[in-house]
Amino acid sequence: MVTIDSVLFCLKSFLLGIVEGVTEFLPISSTGHLIVFEELLSFQGSEQYINTYSYVIQLGAILAVMVLYRKKILATLTNLFPKKENGVWVRPYSQTGLRFWITLAIACIPGFIGVLLLGDLADAYLFNAVSVSIVLVLGGVAMILAERFCSKKNAAAPQEGKWLSVTTKQALIIGGFQCLSIIPGMSRSASTIIGGWFAGLSTSASAEFSFFLAIPVMLGMSALKLIQLGGFGSMSTVELISLGIGFVVSFLVALVVVKKFIAFLQKKSMSVFAVYRIVFGLFVLILSLCGVVSVAAA
Repeated sequence: MVTIDSVLFCLKSFLLGIVEGVTEFLPISSTGHLIVFEELLSFQGSEQYINTYSYVIQLGAILAVMVLYRKKILATLTNLFPKKENGVWVRPYSQTGLRFWITLAIACIPGFIGVLLLGDLADAYLFNAVSVSIVLVLGGVAMILAERFCSKKNAAAPQEGKWLSVTTKQALIIGGFQCLSIIPGMSRSASTIIGGWFAGLSTSASAEFSFFLAIPVMLGMSALKLIQLGGFGSMSTVELISLGIGFVVSFLVALVVVKKFIAFLQKKSMSVFAVYRIVFGLFVLILSLCGVVSVAAA
């Protein structure tokens, strides 16, 4: 039976799906935004539902990247191995999908180690409104400085297809910076784009490599967490419907946002996102000090 409470419950999931779809791949921290909006919307449910929700809607966002980049992903798979014709290499190893996916796997290693060593500590001690607000501000400042001193000298670097030829050294640098995203409020996208700048990539190439890197990282993390949390068996029908709504909305919104984001980066500076982070971070800090959002872990 459809009730007003169940409709409102699903509406909250719809709104949070929009928040996730907009913020997941922008360098503004989806975690920080979800903390605030979940409290503002009085987002509630069973413990299983609350613990599972963010990982499910993250899967919607990552599915959007896989759909948008399906042709490029397919190209790496169809050109997976080196190819020689009449004794001449028409596709050397350096131009194969195998080299790209190995490089991507290498970029995942630092983050994997970082999560194993520090992930639980970060969740226990830094997953709160005050910490997130401070990290949002500091991350915004870091973006401004990194763009000023690193990205401008990379502006003349080739952009189209550059993500395909990222070197092992560049992958390790980007993967190392990705470890910063373990800190709630830093943003995985911001961390990897800054890492791309330090590795010598243009902003556009850094963002695209960041999107590809998100596929194994987010799929693996979300799948592992969902397995650890025990799946969906104990949830009510309304909660399952709400999860589906959040997943679909996050997917659809992320489809639009990622496409627009890449077009934006090819023409504009990242400073607008850095300034937004600082303003939003101060806003979250004010809300927490006024008791609108809790200081304790969300």
